[in-house]
Amino acid sequence: MTTSRLKALISSTLLLMPIMASAEMSQEEIAKATQNPLTAMYTLPIQNNTYFYDTKYADGVKNIANIQPVVPVDINEEWVMVTRTILPVVYKEDTVPAPSKKNKFGLGDTTFTAFFTQKNTKKGEWLWGIGPVVYLPTATDDTLGTKKWGAGPAFVALDMNGKWVYGSLIMHIWSFAGSGQSEGYQKVNLTTIQPFVNYNMPGGWFIASVPIITANWEATSGNEWTVPLGGGVGKALKFGKIPWTMQLHAYYNIEKPDDYGEDWQLRFQINLLFPR
Repeated sequence: MTTSRLKALISSTLLLMPIMASAEMSQEEIAKATQNPLTAMYTLPIQNNTYFYDTKYADGVKNIANIQPVVPVDINEEWVMVTRTILPVVYKEDTVPAPSKKNKFGLGDTTFTAFFTQKNTKKGEWLWGIGPVVYLPTATDDTLGTKKWGAGPAFVALDMNGKWVYGSLIMHIWSFAGSGQSEGYQKVNLTTIQPFVNYNMPGGWFIASVPIITANWEATSGNEWTVPLGGGVGKALKFGKIPWTMQLHAYYNIEKPDDYGEDWQLRFQINLLFPR
């Protein structure tokens, strides 16, 4: 065999390895991998959230499609850094009554998180990761972002116990640069709490509750907290050789800002897996 043919064979084998690995995954393994924020696989979640609100000014709809690539990076034999970037594509209806409405569409602000976690966690032990979160003012329109740079800590912990996957992700962001309040933009002082509970069933089906709780500490009294309650159902599938999941959720905000909060939201998500 010539050297060129040997190189071609090695290259084709390396390219096929992720496909071969994905073909061996069961539907339950696919579901659990997408439910684990610290998964060792490359994943591409695309999460579409449609929010329905009824403010003291007007009714409206806001749609945010979050593109959230997850990329694990090996540090050494014991540690790995799992990065998650959230790039939102936003459509927002103005709350001002017609005919003065000015609906907006474009990119929102980007959030980048890097979790440092151990590779070799023993069976039965909780998985955990800790690291920084960075907030970037990438919005294409002033009304779709904060015009602020921010940073803070992030922490995630979870347990994979039989058919259950449960835990929580917590982060806090403080702004440190950007446009001042003289231009009408408040400082960012935001806590995000994302508890998650998943129960996996035969055939790759699962039920889940993944509310995103936020506390805006710069808001006026009565407008700080948003607390959704709800859940949904999902299914693990394969697109050719690529494993993926899709899920549909609905949440009602049992606590929301008095002046401008959304009443409820509908979430549709797909998650593509690319084994390393």
